[in-house]
Amino acid sequence: MGDAVDAERPELAAIDAFLRHLSSERRVSEYTVRNYGAALRRFADFLRGRGWEGDWNAVVPAQARGYLIESQRDLSRRTVHNHFSGLRTFFHWRRQRGATANPLAGISLPKLPKSLPKFLTEKQMKTLLDGPMRLLDNESIEPFMAWRDRLMMELLYGAGLRVSELVSLNYGMIDPQGVARVVGKGQKERLCPIGKVALVVMEKFKREFAPRTDRDAAILVSEKGKRITVRQVQLILKKYLGLADLPMDLSPHKLRHSYATHLLNHGADLRIVQELLGHASLSTTQIYTHVGVARLQEAHRRAHPRA
Repeated sequence: MGDAVDAERPELAAIDAFLRHLSSERRVSEYTVRNYGAALRRFADFLRGRGWEGDWNAVVPAQARGYLIESQRDLSRRTVHNHFSGLRTFFHWRRQRGATANPLAGISLPKLPKSLPKFLTEKQMKTLLDGPMRLLDNESIEPFMAWRDRLMMELLYGAGLRVSELVSLNYGMIDPQGVARVVGKGQKERLCPIGKVALVVMEKFKREFAPRTDRDAAILVSEKGKRITVRQVQLILKKYLGLADLPMDLSPHKLRHSYATHLLNHGADLRIVQELLGHASLSTTQIYTHVGVARLQEAHRRAHPRA
């Protein structure tokens, strides 16, 4: 989880204990644990380079401000925000355990640039989803892989799942009506309809290709029957992005963006979309309304003589 604790680096023991807390008690994702660990070790290295001896109680706001200034020289603003999220969580955890100081109190981070989420149009989405069957028709892929890959993308887009939620899906988590019960961020459970098409594809795969179909069996598996990983999902998607002549930097999360955007474009209520996505705050979901507005503005600009 963390680096081996060194007698000359006593601060690493606290970092490792914090990461264990995140993983075992708060059950945050491996991705978050890894990133928070990297942020804390980077901060510790910065402090060490300025004479700090590893006592977290001795860290003062001036050092944290210095680290913020230093970080902005070689990290993006978003990465700086992510790093400081890890540092704030760490010092909050320490205060819960009796520490009195919080050196990050009162520190303001640089504002993030406002950017709209990337998403695929409905036409692009259809081309992407058709990819596995195109390869199967050309005999360029085995039937198992074609139907597994199609199921993977149909679930991502049909249910708006996070990729971590996708790879965790078991057959017992989806009821006969096609509603998945998933556990998202913060161990919050929510219901996600997966859609008729995804349900049909899943039943086909389950009936003809799945090595196991009991309630605890993983839905998305390799040819050897092992649950596929987040990294495998990313690589599989890249193959079909290339086949569809779509940007290769589109991540599985962009299918979730497309899901939300298409729902709102077809008149779905914003609060329902919030619930489907598992967003804690409505403001997080509202960015997808901005996508729709931007699309309308662009159409107006292109077509109206006074635009």
